[in-house]
Amino acid sequence: MNKRIFDLLLALAATLFLIIPILVVAIMVRLTSTGPALYWSDRIGRNNHIFKMPKFRTMRINTPAVATHLLSDPKQYLTPIGSFLRKSSLDELPQLWSIFRGDMSFVGPRPALFNQDDLVTLRTEYGVDKLLPGLTGWAQINGRDELPIPIKVKLDVEYLHKQSFLLDLKIIFLTFLKVLRRDGVQH
Repeated sequence: MNKRIFDLLLALAATLFLIIPILVVAIMVRLTSTGPALYWSDRIGRNNHIFKMPKFRTMRINTPAVATHLLSDPKQYLTPIGSFLRKSSLDELPQLWSIFRGDMSFVGPRPALFNQDDLVTLRTEYGVDKLLPGLTGWAQINGRDELPIPIKVKLDVEYLHKQSFLLDLKIIFLTFLKVLRRDGVQH
């Protein structure tokens, strides 16, 4: 099956199935902190093109725009439900919009922040920048947040060379299991 068609069909099914939880989370974010329910993050997409990726806001509106692990004390910036949203991966649900738009796929390397120059440079060096970024990926099921950048890129390169419809299905299934177990989430 064509990857784009699969992405669209799965995104439509997921949106229909998850519409109530999406609305509940949006309301909860608004009720528990000031600011909008969504945070639009500048991310690096295919061919290093910058796109706006939505997430449910888990951090206070005055949080610096850097990777969470670069904050001296990330917990001080979390909203009252931010930790729960991150651990449950519910903060990622708005990225279905990016899949509909064609900025992302269900499976691919996670999109880097616009200022993660070290990650972007390594991915470009190995050709990973040619892939559409994903909601989940090979690196996410093999370590998620705690992976050092060189290991993350090594796993992205493995995916680049081994990608297939069956591997994508395996990654989606293993991601579902990781989310249920809350494996690999630091904040």
